[in-house]
Amino acid sequence: MLTTNEISTTRLALALTGGLLIGALGGLIGLGGAEFRLPLLIGVFGFAALSAVILNKAMSLVVVASALLFRMKAVPVQEIATHWPIVVNLLSGSLIGAWLGAGWAMRMKSQTLYRILAVLLVLIAVVLLLGHEQGTTEPLLTGWMQMLAGVASGFAIGVIASLMGIAGGELLIPTLVLLFGVDIKLAGSLSLVVSLPTMIVGFTRYSRDGSFAVLGENKAFVLIMAAGSLLGAWIGGNLLGIVPNTVLLPMLAVILVISSFKVWRHQ
Repeated sequence: MLTTNEISTTRLALALTGGLLIGALGGLIGLGGAEFRLPLLIGVFGFAALSAVILNKAMSLVVVASALLFRMKAVPVQEIATHWPIVVNLLSGSLIGAWLGAGWAMRMKSQTLYRILAVLLVLIAVVLLLGHEQGTTEPLLTGWMQMLAGVASGFAIGVIASLMGIAGGELLIPTLVLLFGVDIKLAGSLSLVVSLPTMIVGFTRYSRDGSFAVLGENKAFVLIMAAGSLLGAWIGGNLLGIVPNTVLLPMLAVILVISSFKVWRHQ
């Protein structure tokens, strides 16, 4: 029979392994991998829905902040700064959405939150399949219509990011490319700039709930899984292009749909 220490060590080893795999998956498609981490926290590690979202949010913050620093060489701060109107446009909706989304999550019954998370996982799967492989294009809208669409898109993304504890890059990048006509490489960095304050707002809202104590109770777990995610993201980034996206994206979408089914049925 395993001792408490052995069980704890095994759990931490699984957290590191899971973080590595999730980070590698995310790195292969240029994302943080939080959409894959969430069902793992619920299905494998047995965290309740709200606790899993809060843990996912904490680890996503670490990954996003690190990713932004890592990308500074490829996309300089000056280039990002010239696109500040786009960032402000999206943030004007996403910050409100993040605050409200976190508030709604804290008031929901666990079963309702499981169902919503399951539906959102399917949405992310669809976006991966249809919206990830976009090149530079002309802006879909211009002027005040673009501004209004940016606020609305930011709001929706902020809500979803808060509800799932994700950075929202899988939604932000297609929005930046299609709505604003941003180059895909620059869109990756701009999405991180929008994600970071959006996530901090949602995280601050969650800190007012008693479930936030899950972070203090699982400090080692969070740090080890976050470290694994960072290392995995680096590995995945270096393997970029080895697996063609025509194979990779459908495979990841299937994983998300299966995860969605399991989360839906979770008690």
